[in-house]
Amino acid sequence: MMRNKKILMVIIDGISDRPVNNKTPLSEAKTPNMDRIATMGINGIMDTIAPGIRPGSDTGHLALLGYNPFKFYTGRGPIEAAGAGVKVNPGDIAFRVNFGTVKGEGNIFDKIVVDRRAGRISKTQPLIDAIMQGVNLDVEFILAKGSGHRAALVLRGKNLSDKITDTDPKIIGEKVKMCKPLIDDRNAIFTAKIVNEFMEKSHEILENHPLNKDRENQGLLKANALLLRGVGKVPHIPSFSERYGMRLAVISGTTLIRGIGKVLGGDLIEVEGMTGGKDTSIKNKVKMAIKSLEEYGFVLLHFKATDEFGHDGDFDGKRNFIEKIDMELKPLLELDFSRVCLILTADHSTSIIAKEHTADPVPVTIVHEGVRVDDVKQFSEFEAYKGGLCRIRGMDLINIALDLIDRAKKFGA
Repeated sequence: MMRNKKILMVIIDGISDRPVNNKTPLSEAKTPNMDRIATMGINGIMDTIAPGIRPGSDTGHLALLGYNPFKFYTGRGPIEAAGAGVKVNPGDIAFRVNFGTVKGEGNIFDKIVVDRRAGRISKTQPLIDAIMQGVNLDVEFILAKGSGHRAALVLRGKNLSDKITDTDPKIIGEKVKMCKPLIDDRNAIFTAKIVNEFMEKSHEILENHPLNKDRENQGLLKANALLLRGVGKVPHIPSFSERYGMRLAVISGTTLIRGIGKVLGGDLIEVEGMTGGKDTSIKNKVKMAIKSLEEYGFVLLHFKATDEFGHDGDFDGKRNFIEKIDMELKPLLELDFSRVCLILTADHSTSIIAKEHTADPVPVTIVHEGVRVDDVKQFSEFEAYKGGLCRIRGMDLINIALDLIDRAKKFGA
């Protein structure tokens, strides 16, 4: 039995969208369970960070957990590295990495990026092993596998700086970028030199790796380049338990979200069949989230694939996956809402037209005994704004939940 009141936050990554012919994948999806949750709770729309600010999944999640990203965010790399299982030390420099596909003649910086995800390759460990064994630098480095086509790179040594640029152009059809120092500083110049050396040496190994030769023979894109972005140093962040007096559990197969859990001192809960992609076991994740409420005060349940469909511009795929999630959310309706505060929302919108995150507010529903239930009957962008929460910021959300479960402290006399 749960002795204290708990919070279950369900984040469906990028679920909301900009309308196409006045329709979105969410508004078109058949979602009887999400709609039931909306009917049971109080609804509104939410600017995860602030109006007009496009959130990343990292900054969005930090805000939803009550951490001001303008204060605590130093770059995605350290979070990605933590999520990949790397213990990052003070002074380490970390990057978020994509396995990508480049074509052309010359060195890595002469070549054009034709796919930033190498056909969404997932079998990357042999490539990582080859780079770890074959690349020598003047500093120690760790390349660790993330989910799908993602990885994390950590540089470790003296005289390193995070005041450098990315190598990922972030746009198809452009050349790989050379890393450059952002300031006239010997450490930044040295670090940029190391990064460029790593880019060239890793590309040579990937270009000729047997796995990539096999992919080429099968008509698949070669994962022949590492694209680096999100450089940063590990920030000092007070743990979730220190901040809120609750133990944090994170249920996600996505490296970045797992990294946020680690950085905040939370526990990563493993689930059979959890992949962080379209083939993840939604049912098992929901079941484990409910079970975890017995031990943890705050459970974060995260689903990623809706965001990926948005990035791919796939309206039908996104709508269908939303329906798959909804089918498995039915057990949440049986929670004891006198003991559990349920939050259903997203970390940002992902537009199938822009194929990118946008600043459009996301729908949010809170269910708990004592909320002022409103007249909203559908969980969608077009209905949520009519609810009693009106329009809030992401950092408001945890304060609202803490108040509902009687953990809020009075401000003033």
